[in-house]
Amino acid sequence: MNAMSHRGYLARVEFDAGDRIFVGHIAGINDVVGFHGESVTELESAFQAAVDDYVEACGKVGKSPEKPYSGRVMFRVDPSTHARAALAAQLRGLSLNQWAEEALNKQAGADLAGR
Repeated sequence: MNAMSHRGYLARVEFDAGDRIFVGHIAGINDVVGFHGESVTELESAFQAAVDDYVEACGKVGKSPEKPYSGRVMFRVDPSTHARAALAAQLRGLSLNQWAEEALNKQAGADLAGR
């Protein structure tokens, strides 16, 4: 995966053809933090500054900066899918959490490699 990373934060970047600039946002947080640059070097510097400014601004207002991901995922699935996943985990000697983490990691890696 090609991604910019700074202090544990990753960036989502797009190219704005109209303005001929790269536009990015910190990925994985609910706060909206954007940055831009005309070159890769400018974009990287702007991303690092945006992360640093975000963390500093949160500190000034007494708010904890959001972490990109907590590691806690909660979602609903069809009961038959739940049963099959639990059985597959048990047959491999894994907890459902361990099995699901492995499955999610494998699929996410495949999806991100295809980008």
